[in-house]
Amino acid sequence: MTQEAIERVRSSLGRSRLRWSPQREQIVLAFLKQDHITIRSLYGFLNRNGRRTPLNTIYRTMRVLCENGFAQARRFGEETQYDNISTKGDHDHLICTGCGHIVEFEDPAIEELRQQVALANGFHLTGRNLELYGLCAGCRSYPVPPAMA
Repeated sequence: MTQEAIERVRSSLGRSRLRWSPQREQIVLAFLKQDHITIRSLYGFLNRNGRRTPLNTIYRTMRVLCENGFAQARRFGEETQYDNISTKGDHDHLICTGCGHIVEFEDPAIEELRQQVALANGFHLTGRNLELYGLCAGCRSYPVPPAMA
């Protein structure tokens, strides 16, 4: 994470008429160090480390980060997780339904297939979202309880 990234975020908050404050700076710094994080996890992290960050400030800051292309809200399971896309390109996800582990991946063959399907159906793609669900190796190694077998 560079100072340049912080300045780009700071500038976008200003354009959105949100004041750059020490609290917002801590939110942005904590978020930029993560790949996927929930509001609840971000709130817990900030408050565990001695900062008192209001939940509404975290929500507003994350909304602006999403609106300005630094973050993407994704619904994995029961909670919305915020993906730090400021330093990544487009990517897809493998999501473990057992433990919630997320693996990011990029595959040129999948991207080419997306474009072919869109073209064949007269679409111009403006977004993407591929989420594949299953069990990670760690969760598959646990025995299945008899009631679920």
